[in-house]
Amino acid sequence: MKLYSDIELAEILNQEVFHLISDAADALHLECYVVGGYVRDIFLERPSNDIDVVVVGSGIELAKEVKRRLGKRAHLSVFKNFGTAQVKVNGHSSLELEFVGARKESYSHDSRKPVVENGTLEDDQNRRDFTINAMAICLNKERFGQLIDPFDGLYDLEDRIIATPLDPDITFSDDPLRMLRCVRFATQLNFDIEPETFEALGRNADRLKIISWERIADEMNKIMLSKHPSIGFDYLYRSGLLQIILPELVALDHVEVRNGRAHKNNYLHTLEVLENVASSNLPLKGETMIPSHPSNLPLEGEAKLWLRWAALLHDIGKPKSKRWDNLLGWTFHNHNYIGAKMVPAIFRRLKLPLGAEMKYVQKLVELHMRPIAIADDEVTDSAVRRLLNDAGDDIDDLMTLCEADITSKNEVRKARFRENFRLVREKLADLQVRDYKRLLQPVIDGNEIMELFGLKPSREVGALKQCLKDAVLDNKVPNEREPLMQLLMEKAKKMGLSSRKDC
Repeated sequence: MKLYSDIELAEILNQEVFHLISDAADALHLECYVVGGYVRDIFLERPSNDIDVVVVGSGIELAKEVKRRLGKRAHLSVFKNFGTAQVKVNGHSSLELEFVGARKESYSHDSRKPVVENGTLEDDQNRRDFTINAMAICLNKERFGQLIDPFDGLYDLEDRIIATPLDPDITFSDDPLRMLRCVRFATQLNFDIEPETFEALGRNADRLKIISWERIADEMNKIMLSKHPSIGFDYLYRSGLLQIILPELVALDHVEVRNGRAHKNNYLHTLEVLENVASSNLPLKGETMIPSHPSNLPLEGEAKLWLRWAALLHDIGKPKSKRWDNLLGWTFHNHNYIGAKMVPAIFRRLKLPLGAEMKYVQKLVELHMRPIAIADDEVTDSAVRRLLNDAGDDIDDLMTLCEADITSKNEVRKARFRENFRLVREKLADLQVRDYKRLLQPVIDGNEIMELFGLKPSREVGALKQCLKDAVLDNKVPNEREPLMQLLMEKAKKMGLSSRKDC
């Protein structure tokens, strides 16, 4: 963080766009200020292209004048219902100016949509979510560059604290989405949440239920894409918000002891895996400016978002699969399959995408034990072929997840896993170079099997296809017609099937 005087702020804002806004506002006799995240990011020395301008008067009127002065260099969008307007400046691919009239707000208990009235700059700053977002810099020529900071947001930036301008209970009860924004800012900026503000999160957690799941998912995705997402989940859990959003994850925070033997805390393990995955794919494109919806994320960022969701949910099936075995102790057999079946319901509830993104997460949750099983034993060609066939194009992400899943405190065991994972990766690379995937589907397909034996789609056809596929994957026969046909006939005979043709 860097501190600036008003004179230095005026120098920072010594750009054409700010002087143009200043001249337009003075011509209309309107007070105007740049506010919010843009001001905050000046002091944090973070790039930002979203500029919010508060006008004491009509924000739409000033936006129209700014557009007139920019001419063909800008595009104007007016949102009369909200009293706002947006100017996109051509030649600045991501420069967006948002104009809004200063306002004061009042809320009803069952809605986060406020009753809005025209107000002063003071009214507008009072309604802001956090002190670090309530700072304003005057753009009028007479006071150009003057900082207005009634809640000492600058000191909170310096102390790395997230706090509300007014009573946090009122702030969060009025608009409960601010609770998630509080956690999100603390996570993204690696700030502490001021104690009174944090306590208010717990007191108002139930208010989150009036927020749409789409808005919750947006904030969760931003937390997930932070450099250290586990910070956010720690805040969410300790405040009681996670219990409402993802009770399945909270259920992992339980350690049971029987006969002196305890299993690990799978919640803490999950956060460690999430951190391992996050550190394995940084930096993300545009990390300092994460869009508001996952569909707007850069391609790389979007891919890493769903890998992180897979890390968060990879052990979600453990509470349902936990069993005590007198010989083995605590077991979690098939937790990966149980967890995979839980993924669609979680995505549905959170209003996350149910298409390729959900299927990707589901697949990684289901397959995440496979490389570990291989690494815990001899790395055989057939096992690697099967893994490559089932994981397909997501094999690299699956391996990243599985390597992140190594959180053992036993350094010898951890080293052995890592070495075997290295061997797995070498074999995978070798098979991919030779385009082995092309050979994994037997040359005799289901249609030919049905024609040969006069069958319709059935279990018998599936069993015959699987027999051929297993033989190819296990390298028992080459993927060639003659040896596969011989194997097919032998298997069919055992099943009591006879061919309609002379093969």
